[in-house]
Amino acid sequence: MAPHPPVLAADTGGTLIKLGVVQGGQVLAQDSIPAHSDRPLAERLPALAEAWRKLCASIGTTAEACGGIGISFPSIMHPVTGRVLTHFGKYTDAPSLDLKAWAKETFGLPLCIENDARAALVGEWQYGAGQHENHLVMITLGTGLGSAALCDGKPLRGGHGQAAIMAGHSTIAWQGAKCPFCGNIGCAEQEASSAVLPRLLAHAPGYAQSALSKEAKQDYAAVFRLAREGDPCAIAVRDHSIKVWGVHAANLVLAFDPAKVIVGGGIANAPEVIDGIRAHIHAHALTPWGKVEVAKSRLGDSAALLGCEWLGRNA
Repeated sequence: MAPHPPVLAADTGGTLIKLGVVQGGQVLAQDSIPAHSDRPLAERLPALAEAWRKLCASIGTTAEACGGIGISFPSIMHPVTGRVLTHFGKYTDAPSLDLKAWAKETFGLPLCIENDARAALVGEWQYGAGQHENHLVMITLGTGLGSAALCDGKPLRGGHGQAAIMAGHSTIAWQGAKCPFCGNIGCAEQEASSAVLPRLLAHAPGYAQSALSKEAKQDYAAVFRLAREGDPCAIAVRDHSIKVWGVHAANLVLAFDPAKVIVGGGIANAPEVIDGIRAHIHAHALTPWGKVEVAKSRLGDSAALLGCEWLGRNA
């Protein structure tokens, strides 16, 4: 059986746009270009097309010979038209663009554009920690809290494209902080994420006396390291954050009935995170059929790019 032709893939982030030519779960060629996400996306499309053509040439093929295009994008896409429905402060012109038409005009290829968390889940499902399992939930812990679900072997999109991916903006603390992005009160992302860590530290008991206050880079890596060393402030922030992520994950388990929860993002590299989320799910999410498996992402930062292969083939 002849292999599928390669797919043009792009993981569109806030700082970089990662580009690849992907086939059979392997990135045959890869590069990145500056995102300039504060500028219109339309301005970046020529650079994106040029980079893909160079990558294809480097492996002896052409963009037009590929089987499709998959793009991972930080927003909500309509499940039928593929149009970007809104923006979250990045690429603010994206809702006005017909990217499927652009792909046809530029390369003669079909295009699938998908939310970045959902694309990462597809990557893990096809090639990573979610292989051979058709009921999955993934959460990504980083600047914000990303999420996505796979039900019956299909990425869950819902009627308007936002099923599961907005779960980080569901309320877990009804008297908590107001979210500047969604307007909700006490959503999980506002209770524990890298974006709000400075606020958590500023309000943590004993912060001024803590070793954390003297750290040049006050990120979760520092929080976990100092917590292991016994710093009381770091322990408090660590325990609060893991509890928030555990509640968030347990809510997703109750909502989508997965067999496995995959945890991605740089924060998940700390072993306490996976262990803490697993313990909370097993203690608080009713699953009479058995225990939900909790695993770390196997593909890391490559998950969304590899997910674009399946998306591009199914565009």
